[in-house]
Amino acid sequence: MSRRHHFHIDHLGHSVSATVQTGHRSVVEILVDGKETGHAAIKDDQPVTVPVELPTDPPTTVTVRAATGPGEPHCLLLATADGEPQVMAPRPY
Repeated sequence: MSRRHHFHIDHLGHSVSATVQTGHRSVVEILVDGKETGHAAIKDDQPVTVPVELPTDPPTTVTVRAATGPGEPHCLLLATADGEPQVMAPRPY
């Protein structure tokens, strides 16, 4: 059975959201300010990284790392400027 998990974080004044769909075909979709900017298939429950650009001047590249387990899926925002991974908060919808 397929299930969707939603995550969100605000970074540099922009909204970054991730949807991780688990089940027969696991995928992650990344939205920046409500627009899809990246997606990837998750194979064998291995973590996947998806690079995206924030529409700053100049554009800022960040990476979202999504994992389906163990346990519940989770996402991290990896920003190249500060180097510290930031946990993306789960959304209950």
